[in-house]
Amino acid sequence: MSKTERNILVDEIEAKGISDKNVLNALRSIERERFVPVAMQNNAYLDIALPIGYGQTISQPYTVAFMSQELKIKKGYKILEIGTGSGYQATVLFKMGAVVYSIERNFDLFHNAQKIFDSLGIRVSTKCGDGTIGWSEYAPFNGIIVTAGSPEIPESLKKQLAINGRLVIPVGDKRTQTLKVITRISEDEFNIESIPEFAFVPLIGREAWQKE
Repeated sequence: MSKTERNILVDEIEAKGISDKNVLNALRSIERERFVPVAMQNNAYLDIALPIGYGQTISQPYTVAFMSQELKIKKGYKILEIGTGSGYQATVLFKMGAVVYSIERNFDLFHNAQKIFDSLGIRVSTKCGDGTIGWSEYAPFNGIIVTAGSPEIPESLKKQLAINGRLVIPVGDKRTQTLKVITRISEDEFNIESIPEFAFVPLIGREAWQKE
């Protein structure tokens, strides 16, 4: 894979409306092929989601960029990611200057992502468990990003947002979702924006879809 291919992809994403230079610079600095199976590496710089095994995917680069931009990250922000997957999204957040916490429910994906983080020198605090209940020990978070579709907004995640913090989560059925951007205005007041139309794998856990 060449840096040229990566730059072409990021130029395409910018042309689609991503304007946060912090997001674009992060995408330019990361070798996406490191986060996909060997058989998929030739497609690493296409703007598409790719399977990573265990019924999971690495999200479309534009979607990663869009959700990252919606978090409005500033250097040092504490961000919780639900669904580590391949580790690509967490790496983008880290490269943007965030302090990243990430939860993955599938042990094999969790273990694989840890190995990639170690090999690239990416410092992300990770754990294997139910992401729908968040990570209360490190709350509140300036931002929470959920990389799987939920039938509703988990209350535990809303409670773990800092004031003015933003929660970005796809909400809908198991086929398509609307991206919800929830900003915590006060202790019990939230502003919710809705952006159609996205498609993510289902979010499994106590406060989302139950495992089939």
